[in-house]
Amino acid sequence: MTDRNDAYAAALFEVARAEGSLETVEDELFRVARTLEGSEELRATLSDVAIPVERRQAIVEQLLGGRASAITTALVSFVVAAGRSKSLPEIIDRLVARAAQERHEAVGEVRTAYPIDEARRQQLADALGLATGKHVSLKVIVDPSVLGGVVARVGDTVIDGTIRHRLDQLRESL
Repeated sequence: MTDRNDAYAAALFEVARAEGSLETVEDELFRVARTLEGSEELRATLSDVAIPVERRQAIVEQLLGGRASAITTALVSFVVAAGRSKSLPEIIDRLVARAAQERHEAVGEVRTAYPIDEARRQQLADALGLATGKHVSLKVIVDPSVLGGVVARVGDTVIDGTIRHRLDQLRESL
């Protein structure tokens, strides 16, 4: 099963690279994976074999149309049609890791309460690079549950600088 996910990730990677839009597709697919992880209902719907493939693909078109490039939409639709919806987040994460590896980078995932501008994004990437000793390709996830601050992960290293984490630490010390 894992080998199949690698094969799908490699295929999506090669298509995106051949289309000359690897960076855009990589970012869009990353957001798709996080959306799927956050919605059990959506994952169940896209994986439900009782729903005709054409209907599941139409759902992908409705969700991504206008929000993602045509190539990203087509790739997600392809994976859904192949019956691999449940594995889509893992397939995408492998594609993102492969793209970062090709650029000799590590993937850094940052969760913030609000979107951040390009200057702040670069500061975070630089800081994570210093902390980990790697050049970091940053993926930002807007997550209102963070409240404030950021949670950053590069590989197995997690840095939690959120207000929630600080409040939890304060609560424990009291």
